[in-house]
Amino acid sequence: MALLEASAAHKKKTVIGLALVATLSAIVLTVPDVLGFSISLPLKLTSIVLLSVYVVLSFEIVHRTAIALAGATAVIAIIISTGLVQAGESFEFVTEAIDFNTIGLLLGMMIIVAIMAETGVFQYLAIRMSKASKGNMWKLLVMMSVFTAVTSMFIDNVTTVLLMVPITISIFRIFRLSPVPFILAQVLASNVGGTATLIGDPPNILIGSAANIDFNAFLFHMGPTIGVSMVASLFMLKFLFRKDLAQKPQNLDELMAQDEKSLITDKGVMKKSMIVLAGVIALFVIHGSLHVEPSLIALGGAGVLLVATRAKPEKVFHDVDWATLIFFAGLFVIISGAEHAGMIDLLANTALGITGGEPTVTFFLIIWMSAVASAFVDNIPFAATMIPLIHVLNQNGSIASAFGGFEISPLWWALALGVGLGGNGTLIGSSAGVVATGLSEKGGNPITFNNFMKIGFPFMIMTVAVGSVVLFVDMMLRIG
Repeated sequence: MALLEASAAHKKKTVIGLALVATLSAIVLTVPDVLGFSISLPLKLTSIVLLSVYVVLSFEIVHRTAIALAGATAVIAIIISTGLVQAGESFEFVTEAIDFNTIGLLLGMMIIVAIMAETGVFQYLAIRMSKASKGNMWKLLVMMSVFTAVTSMFIDNVTTVLLMVPITISIFRIFRLSPVPFILAQVLASNVGGTATLIGDPPNILIGSAANIDFNAFLFHMGPTIGVSMVASLFMLKFLFRKDLAQKPQNLDELMAQDEKSLITDKGVMKKSMIVLAGVIALFVIHGSLHVEPSLIALGGAGVLLVATRAKPEKVFHDVDWATLIFFAGLFVIISGAEHAGMIDLLANTALGITGGEPTVTFFLIIWMSAVASAFVDNIPFAATMIPLIHVLNQNGSIASAFGGFEISPLWWALALGVGLGGNGTLIGSSAGVVATGLSEKGGNPITFNNFMKIGFPFMIMTVAVGSVVLFVDMMLRIG
């Protein structure tokens, strides 16, 4: 019965999604001509592909990797058939479009975390936190949220959630309470914490690579803003989950009797993993002075750990999320094709028309536009779309003059804040949210789109409001 209902729901989403694709395609093909705007055929066709990818991702009609590859294929066919790129130059176009620094950084960190996860260190820490709370739900929420946020600063938030959610479910089975509030809190905290660093959230990796921002600069500029936002978010979580936090856990004695040390399956591998991870993070901190890309550091650390632990590569590579890496590659090609067709210039001119080129208005527009859009569209493709737009906006005379005193344009920080915190708005806004709700459902605790949005959207509005003010004040103090 459940399978039939799920199948019917999927068919309904598919029909709605395809109808939306058809409607948007008709609008793109006809409305500009009716309004007297001159838009080239390549731009119309690549726009249709990009919008279709967004819709399919939002409605989860097919797997995101499949639609990214299909979209990339369509874009390559369009730019070749319309003469934007010669067929003989198509391979060079693809290799130049893909940001291998981002791919390599993700791959290296995935390998390191895959080896570390097998040691049981995360399970150990979760039980220790649960014991330390002594049944105080508010105290446990704070510890788990802060731990998730801090961990997400150095291990991408998707991996952090993937490790924490199953542990949370098992703990709350002992408590005989619903784990949903804590799972939601972990998702929200992971997205907040991940926004602080270069490696904490996939969009940050894209932004850092595109704008040549190193680990130190990212943490230096985003850290204070995220720190204040995280403190504010804890009080927001306390308000949102006030009824759930008032409940008393059962079987607390059973949890207190557990020996968390027994969860560590291999102390030797755990120590080596921690040493390598610490070394990789330390090199991230100084990679700007070394003039070495973060991807080489991550891949180098992964290689050292594979040798040091003698882990079986076929097992470790099985745990690598290849689908996500291929998704990124396809997405890069789609965005590059749209850029070649002139979409980014069009968007930049539109944005400048709205703000009049006024730097402060543009700064806040980028934050809120990114936040609201990222709540309904996966923040990874949205960030990839916005990056070339920020490059163009930074070349505007008024903006370049106002932000000329900054080593790094504040618009990059505006984009990072918006896509990072905006992903908390809905279930589909971030990869961490999608992964966590899937794990929760497997554990018998389904989280619907509406249930997530009731918590996530007000949380997103509050954190973006706090973060945007703090970031702006911090920016003014730095230039002053």
